[in-house]
Amino acid sequence: MEPPVGSKPSRRLDLEALCDILVRARLLDESQRRDVMVREGRERGRILRERGLTATGGRRGNRADDDQVHPAEIIAALKLDCAGDPGRPLTEEAVMRAVAEAAGLEYRTIDPLKIDGKLCSQTLSRPFARRNTALPLGLEDGVLCIAVADPFDAEMLDNLQRFVSHRVRTVVAPKSDIQRIITEVYGFRTSVSAAEREFKVGTEIGNLEQYVRLKRIDEIEANDSHVVNAVEYLLHYAFDQRASDIHIEPKREQSEVRLRIDGLLHTVHTLPKVVHSAVVSRLKMLARLDIAEKRRPQDGRIKTARGDREVELRVSTLPVAFGEKVVLRIFDPEVIVRDLSEIGLSDDQLRTFETFIARPNGLILVTGPTGSGKTTTLYSSLRALAGPDVNITTIEDPIEIVVDAFNQVAIQPKIGLDFAQALRHILRQDPDVIMVGEIRDEETAGQAVQAALTGHLVLSTLHTNNTAASVTRLCELGVDPVLVSSTLVGVVAQRLARLVCGSCRAETALTPDQLSTLGVDLGDLSAQGEQPRLVVATGEGCPRCRMTGLYGRTGVFEVLPVDDKIRKLVRARADAKELLKQARQDGMMTLREAAIRKLAKGLTSFEEVTRVTVEE
Repeated sequence: MEPPVGSKPSRRLDLEALCDILVRARLLDESQRRDVMVREGRERGRILRERGLTATGGRRGNRADDDQVHPAEIIAALKLDCAGDPGRPLTEEAVMRAVAEAAGLEYRTIDPLKIDGKLCSQTLSRPFARRNTALPLGLEDGVLCIAVADPFDAEMLDNLQRFVSHRVRTVVAPKSDIQRIITEVYGFRTSVSAAEREFKVGTEIGNLEQYVRLKRIDEIEANDSHVVNAVEYLLHYAFDQRASDIHIEPKREQSEVRLRIDGLLHTVHTLPKVVHSAVVSRLKMLARLDIAEKRRPQDGRIKTARGDREVELRVSTLPVAFGEKVVLRIFDPEVIVRDLSEIGLSDDQLRTFETFIARPNGLILVTGPTGSGKTTTLYSSLRALAGPDVNITTIEDPIEIVVDAFNQVAIQPKIGLDFAQALRHILRQDPDVIMVGEIRDEETAGQAVQAALTGHLVLSTLHTNNTAASVTRLCELGVDPVLVSSTLVGVVAQRLARLVCGSCRAETALTPDQLSTLGVDLGDLSAQGEQPRLVVATGEGCPRCRMTGLYGRTGVFEVLPVDDKIRKLVRARADAKELLKQARQDGMMTLREAAIRKLAKGLTSFEEVTRVTVEE
């Protein structure tokens, strides 16, 4: 049973009361308070217009009165500084923390991945949750924790206590966070539940609409196909969570939906068995795959938009024990095609790498395991070289992301178009710069070296552990060491390390054992009778980083320029150890050393350094 709509009014948090709270908390002074009250009407109207709402709060031709402006949103939109602390913005979070303190309640930062969608829909209906900005967070020791944006709304709090079957404990969170998560969680759960009911009575899905674009969250209508809705909610959710991959995995009793965020997989949803095949069919249709073919793996692409920029998704299906597994890899151009100064190279490494790509010809290799960021390095390099006077052609398997400035070729082994064959034909297309997705065999290696010899700049990848091993790998593929020494300009090895979360960052000192593991020598301190100590950063864990202490990733690089000493060793068929020794004598920084530098700067953690690098 739910509380009735339109009951007697109750005390609620208005702008005047909120200003009183902020003045007492010394976050606003009296002049700022007067400024807020004067500018309230104009700012409220602007926010409503941005949301497509009328001045009375109803959405034009759509949902009504569930998007009223919270007073904290008005204050945050004014972009004021905290009183007595110029430069420190008075954000919605800071305002709501003061509200929580005034109400004697806990402030809570909500982690969307920890929300139980099933519990939400069973506890509060979507209209009630949205109308009252109340979101069930979960059961904690038998007590239902509910986040609210107005802890002074006595009637709403009384209704929660009366109509929810569990004992209730309220916490405070920003309205914008609560409403966004209500849309995501209730929207996906409602769509999945409705789809489950449909398919249990045998509804067909052969008439799913043709894909044009993803709707905005507020455009998804209740009368659209439930499967279409569920897929669109899922894609929006993945974009918002910075996911690089979406996994939809059929199990014996149900299906799991997992997102890969910063390199780690997180389970975010479960799907009923009867809904799984419908969701897979919808995704296959969007990717222009054969819906009827369920026995063979298939690959396709989806292009959609996120805000004002395009996003590409690569779709892969694979038949497994309990059905078809689907993986969608998300390619955001702003993440993949970046400025070279933003990918993690140190200043010295950046200068060296820029000399590589400034060469008119030669071979540049980027090496590292799958998922180490090689694609970002290559595309960012090509972006730096692109221009109206440069013909850039790429050969990829498959094309990772379509860039208008490049001429991109996808290999097609079924018709005999492999890397070597494509490269042979591209050389007749008057290219200036060629990117070969991967050197896998002797023929491709030979063609790449010949292209570099004949006046082209060639960039490619190899799967080796470090820079020196890439040089010897080329020779092992059958390329004459003399040709390797003549064409190879430089080699870059890389890994991706997770960054310490800025929201829960704290300082710590490495233990002697950790220092020993890293090979860091603090002997001078020991000789002076002092305890060796290296202060670094660590993440204590918070909702923003999902209690991992890490948020975002950066590249860790090893950059090997091929100079006369290295060329001499290559011609003499020296092994990787000899090449690495010479490179280090010449001043090259290894992957481990580069990672330790980032650790010393407080960018990453000790565990990340040892995870992504191995001392040679």
